Amino acid sequence: MAGTILFTAANSSLAIPAIDHLLTKYPTYTAVLTVRNPATTDPNTQRLRATIAKHPAAKTFIHALDLANLSAVRTFADTIADQISQGSLPPLASVICNAYYWNLTGGMEMTVDGYEKSFQAIHIAHAALVLRLLGHFGPDGGRIVLFSSDAHWPGKNGLEKYPPKIPDDLELLAKPGPDPSPVDNFGRGFQRYAVAKLAVVMWMYALNRRLEKHPTLPPTLTAVAINPGNLADSRALRTNTPSMLAFMARFVIQPLRPLLRYFMDPTMRTSTEAGVDVIELATGAASPGQRGYFTLLKKDASAPESLDEAVQEGLWRETERWTGMEGVLK
Repeated sequence: MAGTILFTAANSSLAIPAIDHLLTKYPTYTAVLTVRNPATTDPNTQRLRATIAKHPAAKTFIHALDLANLSAVRTFADTIADQISQGSLPPLASVICNAYYWNLTGGMEMTVDGYEKSFQAIHIAHAALVLRLLGHFGPDGGRIVLFSSDAHWPGKNGLEKYPPKIPDDLELLAKPGPDPSPVDNFGRGFQRYAVAKLAVVMWMYALNRRLEKHPTLPPTLTAVAINPGNLADSRALRTNTPSMLAFMARFVIQPLRPLLRYFMDPTMRTSTEAGVDVIELATGAASPGQRGYFTLLKKDASAPESLDEAVQEGLWRETERWTGMEGVLK
């Protein structure tokens, strides 16, 4: 089945093996791949290009996209929509919202749009992308793959110091107040990441309710939020993290991954394993037609707080406002 698969942060640890799997097993798809820095001097983009080069017949396009700039997201989405409308790209089959941002060594950061950077990159920008492209899926539907984490569930992730919680004033998600004293960049940075992952899950439920009853979108268009597992070899553990965590990732977590997986965390695995699962979900080869929250490839329960429908609906309305996409889906 031909179609376009859009993949954000396509030069990430998970994405590169995922794209290799896509181009190997499902070569009829067209891959639209976004990266923050498409320059040949970027080592991660170099690895992406080297992976693509192994598949000379592949139909791939690399685009620059900065999710910390909603104007750039709008321009990119409109470009892809125009290309699909004009027939230069096949209709969408999947949007894979893989990109993230965290900072566990510095204070809170705000984007040019005035939103907290982790929350914008993980939730707001991906919501804006999805909402702008919903009308450009093919008649066979497809799948929106959102990325969550066990961090969205209080107490489940070993890096947690402060549990994720949705505030009563939802505006504080996008525009939090100052961090409380004493300063704890690691703890508060991880909390911001976890809260964004919780918001992703809640928005997914609200999105699916609208997709299921929409009069013109294909009924086979579904959304899932996946916890891809704790990835022992992910660059995330070495990016904006304390040197001790980077050291542990390289010299403890990676070498001991099989033991950690067996005795402590059954979701501990490699980026390649996770990337394969993401593609199987995106193409519909795994769990066709299903919606909801997944741990690896297993349909699973999400955190109790994520199931509050009233808060889901409040988050939906706020997300419409943050993205400037009010009324796209009733």
